[in-house]
Amino acid sequence: MDVGLVCDGCRTFNPMGSRACKRCGDALSLDARPASAAGAAGRARNSSSGDGDGAGALAAAAQTAEPFGGPTPYMQPGISTMPGPVSPRTCPTCGASVNPSFKFCGSCGTAMPEETRPSLLTPIGDARPPVVKATSRPEGSGKKTLFFSTMQAARAKLVLIKGDGLDGVSFTLAGEEHQAGRGEDVPLPFPEDPYISPVHANFFYRNGKLVVRDEESVNGVYIRIRGSVPIEVGARFLVGEQIIEVEATLDPSEPPRPIDDGTYYYASPRPASHFRLIQVLRGGDTGLAHQARADVVSLGREGNDINFPDDPFISGHHAQVSYEGGTLSLTDLGSKNGTFLRLGRESVLEHGDYVFMGQQLLRVEIV
Repeated sequence: MDVGLVCDGCRTFNPMGSRACKRCGDALSLDARPASAAGAAGRARNSSSGDGDGAGALAAAAQTAEPFGGPTPYMQPGISTMPGPVSPRTCPTCGASVNPSFKFCGSCGTAMPEETRPSLLTPIGDARPPVVKATSRPEGSGKKTLFFSTMQAARAKLVLIKGDGLDGVSFTLAGEEHQAGRGEDVPLPFPEDPYISPVHANFFYRNGKLVVRDEESVNGVYIRIRGSVPIEVGARFLVGEQIIEVEATLDPSEPPRPIDDGTYYYASPRPASHFRLIQVLRGGDTGLAHQARADVVSLGREGNDINFPDDPFISGHHAQVSYEGGTLSLTDLGSKNGTFLRLGRESVLEHGDYVFMGQQLLRVEIV
């Protein structure tokens, strides 16, 4: 920091040892004293252009000059720029008396602390600048935080499972309804799958839950079951690549009936049975038909009541259909690829559910 003398009259910084101000000519001293008349005259001469009235030049300079070489302070209503009555301060270095508006000590040049220097804007009377208080936003202000991406706004998504079992493309369910089908104008399109109807299914939200509905598709929508679920006559389920339909059987005690001309069919005696299982082939044909001789019929690749040894997607003991107390049920026996039941109506989906339609396997993920 440079050390020198500050002129009490014009506040010009002068090197140490100077006897007179190099700007106004006022005598310099280590003792604070008021500016002399000669200094004032020198300032008038420096402010004058040489061919005009010195007093007029001083008046013009007083109107245009910025205080202390800084910008003109902002004027607020009810605030005066005239300094109010304040007490002098003491220099922390040399102990000299310093004008409160000075930035430096006039004796030793020490910078005065910023936090103690008073403002030039002094309120007049009771006029005070407005006070801005920090207030918190009320709870009922109606303001809501918005998501910055569609992905965060989604509540669920569907992940397509590829043939190798790995995850494929995912479909974000960020709207209210999401139709799936073979058509190109649906949100979830599968244009290459000939077993999917143009509008096959609809995934939508209801009461905060994801729901799937079959839109009267030709081949239906299948949901992977968890454990054992009740079923009805006419239900269809999927094990591996096999679609099985549950049919009712006639009561053995019911007597046979002739055809219109009175002739009876001659065939094997009808065994006692509560249901039978029919294999539905592609194209709608009927394949294997199994009459249930017991109340439980098991299905799998080998060692079961119904076996499909050539289906690589069926486990050894895959699933079973049971009859108890007049109620039918379908149970998955811990198979690797699961057992899927065709929807007869809407169904609420949970995280980790699997949906099969056409030739597409989708996993449900709730965000």
